[in-house]
Amino acid sequence: MTRFVGLTGGIGAGKSEALAAFERLGAATLSTDRVAHDILDDERVKGALIERWGEQIAPNGSVDRDKVGEIVFADRDELTWLESVTHPRVGAHVAEWRQSLGPDVEVAVVEVPLLFEAAMEDAFDETVAVVADDDLRDARLRERGQAGLEGREGRQLDQAEKERRADHVIRNDASLEELGSQVRALIDRLRSGESG
Repeated sequence: MTRFVGLTGGIGAGKSEALAAFERLGAATLSTDRVAHDILDDERVKGALIERWGEQIAPNGSVDRDKVGEIVFADRDELTWLESVTHPRVGAHVAEWRQSLGPDVEVAVVEVPLLFEAAMEDAFDETVAVVADDDLRDARLRERGQAGLEGREGRQLDQAEKERRADHVIRNDASLEELGSQVRALIDRLRSGESG
């Protein structure tokens, strides 16, 4: 039976790198951020965005994701509205993806940045939190050309709380090789039926 795993963590902790490591090691993987990004191209979603924010949100027929970001991160009500449009579709996509997994898939991992905040932990057999030192997370964000941690975690639980709630914790303070080793050990535990 497939172990269905929810992966979360703080901004800049390395969730995407951990998800990639799971995939390299044979797990089926899905990123809800990627799904949400793709959903903006859905004609019904695009139509709702244009109706709410005007034609300038989709110049040349394609949604301007930077403009969407500017709107929703400046106004919590707009973010709540956008999530009311996208989250049900993301949830449906995750459910379809899970149903599509073959019987040979032992471990399936879904990256959900706001897993605990959205009270989604019960949708998974196990949860994993990726955590890292705050200074390192801040540096990673700046390397990606983003603002640092300050002001970016307002909607998120702090790392210590994610760590407390998760069934498993991966510390991502060292090299990618170390991250891969931790993921490999966790996959072995999951395949053997060990729980958190």
